[in-house]
Amino acid sequence: MALTDEQQQEIEAARAAANPTRRPTVPAIEALLFQAIPVLDHGFVRVVDYMGDDGAIVQAARVSYGRGTRAANEDKGLIRYLMRHRHSTPFEMCEIKFHVKLPIFVARQWIRHRTANVNEYSARYSILDREFYIPSPEHLAAQSAVNRQGRGAVLEGAEAARVLDLLREDATRNYDHYLEMLNEDEGGQVLDPSRHGLARELARMNLTLNAYTQWYWKTDLHNLFHFLSLRADAHAQYEIRVYADAMMGAVEAWVPIAAAAFRDYRLGAVTFSAQMLSIVRRMVAGEQVAQEGSGLSKREWRELMEALGRGE
Repeated sequence: MALTDEQQQEIEAARAAANPTRRPTVPAIEALLFQAIPVLDHGFVRVVDYMGDDGAIVQAARVSYGRGTRAANEDKGLIRYLMRHRHSTPFEMCEIKFHVKLPIFVARQWIRHRTANVNEYSARYSILDREFYIPSPEHLAAQSAVNRQGRGAVLEGAEAARVLDLLREDATRNYDHYLEMLNEDEGGQVLDPSRHGLARELARMNLTLNAYTQWYWKTDLHNLFHFLSLRADAHAQYEIRVYADAMMGAVEAWVPIAAAAFRDYRLGAVTFSAQMLSIVRRMVAGEQVAQEGSGLSKREWRELMEALGRGE
């Protein structure tokens, strides 16, 4: 990911500014403020602002008037209790705002999470950059034969080369036609004074979904954890998972106690149905249990065995 000189100067100016405050701050997340964390080939994640810290979660849970005098291990125990028992409102007291640059097709998947405030770069007013996401070879996979939402084996050789050529050619051609329809170059200068260009809000429909867009995305910690529980999961689509991973790193700098509890009780945990739990108890008691007669479908049984480390 390459930032323009103007963008880098803007970031450096923001990082150089210091504002006195009485509110709690977190040195680790302060050090990350405004920095562009590279994601994919042209994307990034930046922390623009935040409110609250681990102490704010504890303060809200106890409804205390100040920062409190409890020992750090008591605060840690309370946060872990809240996470373990899904008491979500104290986590809503913390908020964070990200600036994200991402491919349009990832943005359309991301926007399904309707628990954030979002303001996206408008192609009605501005011209999108000539930047497209092109997968690296190891992420160029065929459709999975068993999962309609997943990937199968990685494409290789001539087939992979042809797909990459098509992605580049289509994105480049469509972007060239986008500028031709606008009658403007990438800087907004008119190409041919003798003709009118198509309105920007119409010309943008010709762009490919791997073109990059940008947005500001603000949410509270509870809803961010829900987003991360789905998108930082190993089963999530790679292109959105890498953004979630970058954001998870920022969260660990911001609220390390809450982030560790989240990893233990959400990301690294599994949930059993009542039927599954009954089967586990029977197994612990020494009973031999098979899928037939267990009451579980073949898929549920496979998921249970995988969770127990007994998958094939």
